[in-house]
Amino acid sequence: MEIIKDRYVWLDESHPNFERWKRARDISTLRGEFVKSVIEKVIEPKGLKILDLGSGEGETSYLFSKENFVVGFDLNRDRLSVQRCLTKSIDIVCGNVTQLPFIPGSFDLIILQDVIEHLPDRKNLIYKLHSLLTYDGIIYLSTPNRISIFNILSDPHWGVPLISLLKRETIRKYFLKYFRKSEIDREDIAELLSLKHLQNLFNNKFEIIIFTRHSVKELFNGNKGIVWSDFHLKLIRIATKLKLNKLILKLANDKPGIVNKYFTPTFYLFLKKK
Repeated sequence: MEIIKDRYVWLDESHPNFERWKRARDISTLRGEFVKSVIEKVIEPKGLKILDLGSGEGETSYLFSKENFVVGFDLNRDRLSVQRCLTKSIDIVCGNVTQLPFIPGSFDLIILQDVIEHLPDRKNLIYKLHSLLTYDGIIYLSTPNRISIFNILSDPHWGVPLISLLKRETIRKYFLKYFRKSEIDREDIAELLSLKHLQNLFNNKFEIIIFTRHSVKELFNGNKGIVWSDFHLKLIRIATKLKLNKLILKLANDKPGIVNKYFTPTFYLFLKKK
């Protein structure tokens, strides 16, 4: 858990990232609606058994719980308490992803929304998630792109250049030690993944489907639930002002090529069980 002297860091108004984190919380319902809009492209989200892994305060879980059976799973009890206040229709489980207490074949859909970059043992998790899915189950995964030029210029978690390229322990040793001392013991430091990393992780067990074009369309249609980083919001305003929308939409695609490898800031992926 992200705790500093018995306070949760994301609630610390003196923290340099407070405004970014607050914005992310404020738009959490819109984010959930965006996730739903992506999932609807692949599967009708009705009557499904869904695991929202790293469900946080539960806005996404809540949206899906209206027509599905949803389990919200998170390490943080306080965030789950917020989720419980939101609705009683979600089954809430507090625990660690290294010990998921579910039987094989339990879920039709697993949601990993901006979670995998925070986890230490990803490879073993992949095998576990594969076993938890039904025979035709799918995973929705979103995660920032390690080698996107935009994230290299401003890391989505810290707002600092080059951090996106570093491994977790390097961030702890050189960045947190000198610039964020109060967070040096955090266990959930984000270590971003490139498209190649994701392919190496998932290709043996899953078919990977990229959904970049849909997210870019939503972004330029005014969807506020996709971006909350100051730097990325500024880039969108500049692109809109310069009327680059059509060019960017033309370049955006769902192929594992140059655009998605080096430019796409956040991957939106479906992983179909093989």
